Amino acid sequence: MTDTLQTSEQTQEKTRDQLLFDMVVERLRMVFDPEIPVNIYELGLVYSIKTTEEGEVAVEMTLTSPNCPVAEDLPRNVHDVIMAIDVVTKCTVELVWEPPWEPSRMSDEAKVQLDMFY
Repeated sequence: MTDTLQTSEQTQEKTRDQLLFDMVVERLRMVFDPEIPVNIYELGLVYSIKTTEEGEVAVEMTLTSPNCPVAEDLPRNVHDVIMAIDVVTKCTVELVWEPPWEPSRMSDEAKVQLDMFY
């Protein structure tokens, strides 16, 4: 009986984390690189999203180029849209350059939007 209860609690925690993850992804789909008409999630600029049951979120992301003119603004925008989720207690956004971004990281949806299907 204890094993079943533990499994149920573990499943509930995973579900809570998954719900927070899904909310973060939904918010990231609202953030756009001003030079590209596709959101940063579909562009493949978000490398990882980690959530905790305490409502902490950590995002690793990159930019299309180290010389991107929104290098300061985009991570701040990501932080702000995630902190607007009422259950988020803390958010860190780390800008990383390895591996470098390349068009193959884009989702099929982004490729269609940018007419890049080949």
